[in-house]
Amino acid sequence: MIELNRMTFGYASGAPLIAGLSARFGDGRIRAVLGPNGSGKSTLLRLCARQLTPASGTLRVGGQDAAGYDAKAFARMLAYLPQSRPVPMITVRALVAHGRFPHLGMTRRLSARDKDAVAHALAVTGLCSVAGRDLRTLSGGQRQKAYLAMLIAQDAPHLLLDEPTTYLDIGHQLELCAILRALRDEGRCVVVVMHDLAQALSLADDVLLLHGGQPLYDGPADGLIPSGAIERAFGVRPVLRESVQFERIP
Repeated sequence: MIELNRMTFGYASGAPLIAGLSARFGDGRIRAVLGPNGSGKSTLLRLCARQLTPASGTLRVGGQDAAGYDAKAFARMLAYLPQSRPVPMITVRALVAHGRFPHLGMTRRLSARDKDAVAHALAVTGLCSVAGRDLRTLSGGQRQKAYLAMLIAQDAPHLLLDEPTTYLDIGHQLELCAILRALRDEGRCVVVVMHDLAQALSLADDVLLLHGGQPLYDGPADGLIPSGAIERAFGVRPVLRESVQFERIP
């Protein structure tokens, strides 16, 4: 579980981006973090990942104060996939192996267990056939899966992903969502920033809707529409119509 208590963060030049926010992200659940541009979604994930230091408030991960973990121990507890990532000159397998660094000993050599974790992550994401290819030669969807495989190899019980489906075609989006559900079913805490409200409601068990660094809604995904929070946050209202939906072909 990830727990934030009265978390506040902002830059000196303006109002707080996150203002006294308290929230809990449970194990074995997918939590979608939603909100208009500038509402604090990515900032929230970076605070949870210790990429930013809050002005006040506390963060607990796995039942312990996050400040008590050293860097390697924290990386064994929590994995973070930011919105923007470099595309280095590296093979897919080598990139995925980077996820094992928090588990390596003094020699920094991959053990048999580490290699098995890398192989498992490649298999789960369907990347075995391109494991030896340069990351730069892959499509955007394949690169996204490669970074997701790196997170899986990291084997952390808490996963943070910032807009992982952006720029992916519908097939890759559905595939990625299926992988996230499988990770949830393993008991992991999965927190995902998303812009597509319909997709978020289809994927997530729970929703945190932010507006001005504050939660407008924090609860089960199926309660978001009747809550009226979408109207207040975005100035739009949901319209329920029959529409075409898609599912993966087994």
